Amino acid sequence: MRNVARTPTIVALVGSVLGLVFAGYSTTDYMQHLDRQLHAIHCSFIPGMPAVSDAENPCRAAMYSAWSAMFRETWWGGVPISLFALGVYAFFAAFALALLVGGLKNSRRAYQFFGVTSLGPLVVSVVMALISAIKLGSFCKTCVGLYVASILLAVGALWALNAVRKLHLLVPTGGWPEGYLETGHPVWIGAWLGAMGLCVLLPSLLYVKSLPDYRSKLASCGKLNEPNDTAKAMVKLSTAHPKRSVTLLVDPLCPTCKALHERLDAEGIVENLDISMLLFPLDNTCNWMIDRALHPGSCVLSRAVLCTDPRSREALEWMYANQDELTRLGKSGEPLLRAKVRDRFGPEVDSCIDSKPTRLRLNNALQYAVSNHVPVSTPQLYLGDLRVCDEDTDLGMRYTFGQLAPEVLR
Repeated sequence: MRNVARTPTIVALVGSVLGLVFAGYSTTDYMQHLDRQLHAIHCSFIPGMPAVSDAENPCRAAMYSAWSAMFRETWWGGVPISLFALGVYAFFAAFALALLVGGLKNSRRAYQFFGVTSLGPLVVSVVMALISAIKLGSFCKTCVGLYVASILLAVGALWALNAVRKLHLLVPTGGWPEGYLETGHPVWIGAWLGAMGLCVLLPSLLYVKSLPDYRSKLASCGKLNEPNDTAKAMVKLSTAHPKRSVTLLVDPLCPTCKALHERLDAEGIVENLDISMLLFPLDNTCNWMIDRALHPGSCVLSRAVLCTDPRSREALEWMYANQDELTRLGKSGEPLLRAKVRDRFGPEVDSCIDSKPTRLRLNNALQYAVSNHVPVSTPQLYLGDLRVCDEDTDLGMRYTFGQLAPEVLR
């Protein structure tokens, strides 16, 4: 008897194997960063392509986002959701293979279970795709590979279920031969669900068991020697429920500063911080600590932020939201950048940018950085006078705040 479910089951198997591959890459990339160093990550639609080391790409942004892992407050980095995906696709690959081997001797209940549960990964993929589109504004290629895998799995499994259902309606004379398309005992549903749960949970339990204790590393990145801002160089960012004082060193054109701000917002932390912002433009037109402009135009924008005080948060977030355009204008020359700022904030702010008090205040901010021997880099985050390590502001952010300032998570 021809197995009408063979082709659709192969489609589902291909989807499961693809899911295994992409989830494996994603999990491996995540685990590499548990040593708190920066590593290359896989970001390609094509399995087997080499990892890329560029600091800014959609896959790294997705990995650092608040939605890439669960239980972040309990364990440093949390448990990556790709690890759960790895277990799910391993189960479905094994189940599809078993259906291929058994053919029509499998019970109808097996095909029903396969079809219904295959919708789980598809639903998760839809949710994650919406998060990528709405919250992140970009799509990680490895993630898209997982979305495609979930579609193939669901299409194949439902196709197989429909083929078996139609075949079962065409009962041959004398009935089906014994052992073909039997109903199957309901107890198998519980057994299969248990096996799926084991495939999903066991890797996560082993992962958590192998995690080192990071608590001793949280206070290992130095502190401010002279934290008092006697020159009044810093700017206060207005927040709804300030509970813990922090100092934030930023450059308006720094992509990682923007990413840090977005992570603090996504984690629900930013509104609970009492933020003193120290502007630290990586632009040699005002910053004598560097010999070339890493972010041309950031001196102008930093002074503009000072001029909008006490609406500095609004100005900074506008600059982050328009960072790509402002970066291009900064490279094109100061007049074009100034025109953009003037259009947004008015001639008063434009005049203030060139004023002596504004230039002096920005210079005092740079002097503050020198007095405290801070590294020439952005962003930097200080809880009180304690510097939060760079790696604890991305994968380890929620865990770090949970250990050092738990009140801001509530």
